[in-house]
Amino acid sequence: MKSPFDLNQLMKKAKEMQEKMQKELEEIKVEGSSGGGMVQVEMNGSKHVVSIKIEKDVVNPEEIEMLQDLIVAAMNDAYQKVEKEISSKLGALGLNIPGLFNV
Repeated sequence: MKSPFDLNQLMKKAKEMQEKMQKELEEIKVEGSSGGGMVQVEMNGSKHVVSIKIEKDVVNPEEIEMLQDLIVAAMNDAYQKVEKEISSKLGALGLNIPGLFNV
């Protein structure tokens, strides 16, 4: 007698769901900024930096440390926004389980 619980089928469904979520995460785009928008970082849901925009006024070789700080701040801002977006999406699905989708 075959059990109604098919572990292989369950694993297949879980893998399909994970692949679907990974694809959806790639489609998420957020923008982090610092310095009143002087530095902007675009990041996707997989936490990869897609682009960085820096206003010319911020580029001063004598103040390179300030520019570096602005870039770090903009990246951290984008990262936090991605985390919030992911939590929102997973929470809506009832799947807000840390590490489930490797995000």
